[in-house]
Amino acid sequence: MTVGFLLISLNINSQDNKISRQDQKAAKRDKQYFNFQVVDSMLENKSFVLEADFLQNQYGDRVPVLSGVNFIMIDFTNVVLQTGSTAIRGSNGVGGVTAEGRLENLKITKDFKNLTFSVRFTATTQIGIYDIFMTINSNRYARATISGLTRGKLIYDGRILALYDSGVYKGRNSIY
Repeated sequence: MTVGFLLISLNINSQDNKISRQDQKAAKRDKQYFNFQVVDSMLENKSFVLEADFLQNQYGDRVPVLSGVNFIMIDFTNVVLQTGSTAIRGSNGVGGVTAEGRLENLKITKDFKNLTFSVRFTATTQIGIYDIFMTINSNRYARATISGLTRGKLIYDGRILALYDSGVYKGRNSIY
């Protein structure tokens, strides 16, 4: 009889712990909305970093990269665009290029239905003028397309973080 009572009590407790599908969806939506508000705050404060996990060129060639040296950083009125690699040494000391300059023409568009952002701005740096277009999801995944005065473009795929949460390493400014 004791074993029977234990099995019955375990069965009753396990039924109490199950969460309905509707409650799971509501919890997921609440989490997405919270993340949407956090990202909104970072964008409005102009204090964030897109740390790239992948870089892609205009032909669709996609390569994994180190997020600590491949990033786009916005700090109020300053922008840093950087690529880097551990395999070679570049003009910036981290195997790539670092362009630092002014943030201009920032436009943020919010999609409340899909909980996404579109961000467009111009970076005027010592090595050129670049147009950047970003799409950011509520799960903080972001994609940025950088284009300049030449035909090429570079796409950063990664996550967006608050400036104080980021662990990026900025190399020396590249001068051409």
